[in-house]
Amino acid sequence: METALTSAPHSLSLSTDSHPFTSLRTKIAPISSFRFAKFALPTRFSLTSLEKCLIKVRAEADGAINVDGDQSDDFILEDVPHLTDFLHDLPSYTNPLKKTQAYAIVKKTFVSPEDVVAQQIVVQKNSPRGKHFRRAGPREKVYFTPEDVRACIVTCGGLCPGINTVIREIVCGLSTMYGVDEILGIQGGYRGFYSKNTVQLTPKSVNDIHKRGGTFLQTSRGGHDTNKIVDNIQDRGINQVYIIGGDGTQKGAAAIYKEVERRGIKVAVAGIPKTIDNDIAVIDKSFGFDTAVEEAQRAINAAHVEVESFENGVGIVKLMGRYSGFIAMHATLASRDVDCCLIPESPFYLEGQGGLFEFVEQRLKENGHMVIVLAEGAGQEYVAQNFHAADEKDASGNRLLLDVGLWLTQKIKVSWE
Repeated sequence: METALTSAPHSLSLSTDSHPFTSLRTKIAPISSFRFAKFALPTRFSLTSLEKCLIKVRAEADGAINVDGDQSDDFILEDVPHLTDFLHDLPSYTNPLKKTQAYAIVKKTFVSPEDVVAQQIVVQKNSPRGKHFRRAGPREKVYFTPEDVRACIVTCGGLCPGINTVIREIVCGLSTMYGVDEILGIQGGYRGFYSKNTVQLTPKSVNDIHKRGGTFLQTSRGGHDTNKIVDNIQDRGINQVYIIGGDGTQKGAAAIYKEVERRGIKVAVAGIPKTIDNDIAVIDKSFGFDTAVEEAQRAINAAHVEVESFENGVGIVKLMGRYSGFIAMHATLASRDVDCCLIPESPFYLEGQGGLFEFVEQRLKENGHMVIVLAEGAGQEYVAQNFHAADEKDASGNRLLLDVGLWLTQKIKVSWE
């Protein structure tokens, strides 16, 4: 059985003759700022909406951050680019949230410019502090006044539960919390910038879209033409771009930002990661993940009912999870009817002592049936050896995975013949 589920911190300034990894110490002055949407990236997930900047740094007692490659307490700061990197004299303004009743009475409304989040939670006493990411959240100073903002939102790539909720929250947040009146919706993905009309978005127009599936703005794969997109952004007077999408989409967002930087125009680009796989480090949860786990449990329950009805029944449930097995693992833990869970992070083998076939045989002797949950990215190296498939990619640039569910089904059948 198989199921498919559809369901901007600181600017850093280094002297031109310094290198982050030398023993030279260069002061990095903190600048409070409105930041791009910040998300952290794991090594297995190639989401690259914003260009990486790896810097070995040391925190001083006064809160400033200094480059120092020889200290034992060094840590790596993975930062994101900012408008002030190429618009050095950009004026800043008081965040409108200071005047909002809901926030004015809160003592810790804003995120400190020095706040970072560690990638590794568990470390040894004398080990390096490791990689850190800028903490996301509202800053005391912003670089746009509400009346000057003309924002747009675009959704790209495949569908995911919660896209409409994200659209709604961006619109309501910009309008209600920041006082922004001009918000446009780009229809049909990236190609909508230059081939379709826009739609005006207001809190009223998006009021109930979170109750619907899919994306209110429609979507598509591919269609990314950087120059055409940035030309359109300039022509429409847009200065904030919110891009909701996955791996390929965020690569496009990075290209848009680089073109914006090259032209020297005041346009903020915010990438919002769309992945139900929950495979982004240092965030609690990606949107759509809970829904995916809930739906996965239904498929597991159905498989369990079937295999219980047959002697030596084996049910294989293939779930989404290109590079990580969070959906498979959480659905397995929630179900309690799963005998074996295979995920990309944990290599497995089929034959021999300790292999999958030995385990299947053992469970069938004990139980008379079993359920295997399989993330789609698990065992791809074995499938490739059998089918000798070409390394093909979809319109968004993602590698097309081979059908590991079908492959494992055939292998188990052959092993029992």
